[in-house]
Amino acid sequence: MPGDEMKKLQHGLLKIKAVSRYAIAIVVISLFITYLHYATVPGIHVEHDIYRELYYVPVFLGALAFGLKGAVLSYLLVFALYMPYIVISWSGSFASEANKFLHLLLQGILGVTAGILIDRDRRTRIQLQKSRYLSGIGQAASAIVHDLRNPLVSILGFAKRIQEGKGKQESNIQEIIDSAHGMERIVNDVLDFARPIRLELQEEDFRHVVSRACDICKTKAEEVGVRVACDLPPEPVMAAIDPFQLERAIANLLGNAIEASGKGKQVVVSAGTSGSSVVLMVKDRGSGMDRETLENIFIPFYTKKSKGTGLGMSIAKKIVDGHRGSIHIHSRPGEGTEVKIEIPHAP
Repeated sequence: MPGDEMKKLQHGLLKIKAVSRYAIAIVVISLFITYLHYATVPGIHVEHDIYRELYYVPVFLGALAFGLKGAVLSYLLVFALYMPYIVISWSGSFASEANKFLHLLLQGILGVTAGILIDRDRRTRIQLQKSRYLSGIGQAASAIVHDLRNPLVSILGFAKRIQEGKGKQESNIQEIIDSAHGMERIVNDVLDFARPIRLELQEEDFRHVVSRACDICKTKAEEVGVRVACDLPPEPVMAAIDPFQLERAIANLLGNAIEASGKGKQVVVSAGTSGSSVVLMVKDRGSGMDRETLENIFIPFYTKKSKGTGLGMSIAKKIVDGHRGSIHIHSRPGEGTEVKIEIPHAP
């Protein structure tokens, strides 16, 4: 059975179980209250008054669980159980019997009112979720279009130069290729974020993954005059990880640290163990992040940089979460940023 269908089936079963629990609870409570009525001497009016008040419990529980329909059905159940007792215990006193019917009527009115309000609140929340979803799609589309526009303009510009015979042909072609690669990276980031991360865990030395990520980023660091120091322990740091995915996550973190650091600054990457986890630290002495950026750093498409999709940190967190790990960031403006990743040896 495909994964999506399995998830739908599991969700449906969970929903049925929840409905069954509430329904059983409503019936059991109603029957118990009715039993108390029949088990108590009719002349003890105080206790029967308390039992009548208890009928509000199943009625409101039905409203809370199922809305208006639940309130109506719960009230009908209470009505069907309580009416025979009213007939059996009929005293002939108008005030006493009117009091019983008034309580029964009031329970129905309040239950139906609660059901209507709960249904309205649920519709409002669903509409709000839809609005947020559509807003999120709009923001994502806007961010993607914005990031794709610059390399697209570059491709069109250099293609036109080739058509008109201007400039060096090799240089123009290389610029087009570089811009196309930039677009490809953006598309891949979006696809990586949209689809679930599939991990292929294997026993691996964590040091090798960190070392490869450092090697990937050293060229970028040299271009902007930043030094990358890789501090790794002499002994192996073994863990069940997906080397490829984790290398991507670390490279994303390193890339951000390099971009935040100025010329002549240093980014320090260290790895080790702590209890039952492997630990990675990435420290820079760059510009740091303000409170707003720090709070929104893992939100997809959120970025204050002029380039990039804002998906790098989201994808990194997704990969770390897939390893049942955690990622923590400490940063202050002007003081730099420290990122800590902890991943269990056997997630």
